[in-house]
Amino acid sequence: MGQPIIQITNLMKTYKLGGETVHALNNVSIKIEKGEFLAIIGPSGSGKSTLMNMVGCLDRPQSGKYLLDGKDIGKMNDNQLAVIRNQKIGFIFQNFNLLTKLTALENVELPLLYAGVPAKERKARAMESLSKVGLKERAGHLPTQLSGGQQQRVAIARALAGNPSILLADEPTGALDSKTSKEILSLMKELNELGHTIILITHDLAIAKQAGRMVSIQDGQLLENGGELIGNMAIY
Repeated sequence: MGQPIIQITNLMKTYKLGGETVHALNNVSIKIEKGEFLAIIGPSGSGKSTLMNMVGCLDRPQSGKYLLDGKDIGKMNDNQLAVIRNQKIGFIFQNFNLLTKLTALENVELPLLYAGVPAKERKARAMESLSKVGLKERAGHLPTQLSGGQQQRVAIARALAGNPSILLADEPTGALDSKTSKEILSLMKELNELGHTIILITHDLAIAKQAGRMVSIQDGQLLENGGELIGNMAIY
């Protein structure tokens, strides 16, 4: 097996809250291989959002190391991190985060617009992404003309448009009913089978069990499959 797409070693992040020190991440270590479908499960306040922000290059650890494709994220400046986020990570959010005045196609085009992709190529790639999620025929619709499940599919298409190495999904089914949630999870499994590395953040055990591998987080520390605390050891 080659180099992990993500290698995190002894990551620490603390906050001061009401005079107390909160260990949001406490010596977290994990390896994620290219093409994995990993679920990170934990309740509110467990540290999963902090870990998501680290993996998504939205925040930096106070200590420890995060290698993404072998590159040390901790040594990068803000501009370099912005490039990494744009090129390597596709974000999928619970509340879709679509712009209501833009069509499905225009929403999917947005990250490509920011990346400076020419208009013709931008439209072609956005249409290809919408086709992947089964919404090519809805390209001209506004978010308000789409169901919740369709809006999340547009959000997934937007995440796919830049052809990222990693899809980082933060509670992607949290705003959906159970039937639509199953459809979105099925789509994510299909995308994983196509080679996308998927990291799913959730508080729902039934959702987490759909992934190929599950890690739980509690008080800033990782447990594999709800088992014994891993501590400082890397998880494989």
